[in-house]
Amino acid sequence: MTTELTVLAWGCILALVHVFAAVRVKTRQYGTQWNMGARDEELPPPEPIVGRLARAQANFFETFPVAAAAILIVSIADLETRWTALGAIIWLGARILYLPIYAAGIPKIRTLIFLVSVIGILMILWPALF
Repeated sequence: MTTELTVLAWGCILALVHVFAAVRVKTRQYGTQWNMGARDEELPPPEPIVGRLARAQANFFETFPVAAAAILIVSIADLETRWTALGAIIWLGARILYLPIYAAGIPKIRTLIFLVSVIGILMILWPALF
């Protein structure tokens, strides 16, 4: 399996980490009954960590489909290079760093890490576009 596809598989694992991290802190605040219920009731405002992890999760799921599509495009078209592999690794590494940095509430570094992940996606896409 190519590096790009391996990174995509790990990206799927990271997606699950995002889901479970966000729901874990939300359940800690609102309780197991809320988690196992219909979740129809009005809730008090979330604690800052709950909001941060929910936003980090939303951000991940806004960009994950783009990264997945880029990886699949270069894989299907047999356009993998050392640069697309490096781009995939950069994307995954940045996304792994993004979650704890966002959870810690570090805004400027978080934005830089996000931009690095976008550069990784562009590195993957480059051979398909030019």
